[in-house]
Amino acid sequence: MTETQTQAAIIQQLLELQAIQVKPDAPFTYASGIKSPIYTDLRMTISKPALRKQIATGLSELIRQFYPTATVIGGVATAGIPHAAWVAEELELPLIYVRSKPKDHGAGKQIEGTLQAADQVVLIDDLISTGGSVLKAGKAVRQTPAQLLGVASIFSYQLPDARQNFTAEETQLHSLIDYHQLIDYLATQQQLTPAQLDSARTWHQDPWQWDATTTIK
Repeated sequence: MTETQTQAAIIQQLLELQAIQVKPDAPFTYASGIKSPIYTDLRMTISKPALRKQIATGLSELIRQFYPTATVIGGVATAGIPHAAWVAEELELPLIYVRSKPKDHGAGKQIEGTLQAADQVVLIDDLISTGGSVLKAGKAVRQTPAQLLGVASIFSYQLPDARQNFTAEETQLHSLIDYHQLIDYLATQQQLTPAQLDSARTWHQDPWQWDATTTIK
């Protein structure tokens, strides 16, 4: 398969699994209060061996392309940890994982595993919305002698907030699949009407102001 074919195959499986749902005319409400035409639960992929293998292979190729000097793979707690483990296994590299905050007992570690001063780390998370959790993990890595090369994710919403946050932290992000690829796939497969596609694209331009009732006729 070509890279494009692999991405399309993964998107189709995610849709069939309902790990990604796109419903512009029946929007979801996030914890933040924002209304959205898309909902993702990529944790579902860990129960599908063939799909998770495809994802691990895709992420491994992405790391070989954009982070060829990586010496350590890091998983972001919690959803990024299993995928990081499979990628580390495929690339034959050491694995670490990063908690959301240091433990409140024992040695108070936030990072589990071993890092050396010469190590170059790629962090893996399943989903990038604003990037808050993975960038927080990145700060923890930067507090060690090791170098943070960047972040790899399965899916990215490509929201303006994320672009600003990654730029502010001077952190690279590369994703296996992104929002535009997803919407383009849905358009190609005619799985959404033209009005629904327009609504989904409008949401992406300004998520906080999006209103499905005014964008779908």
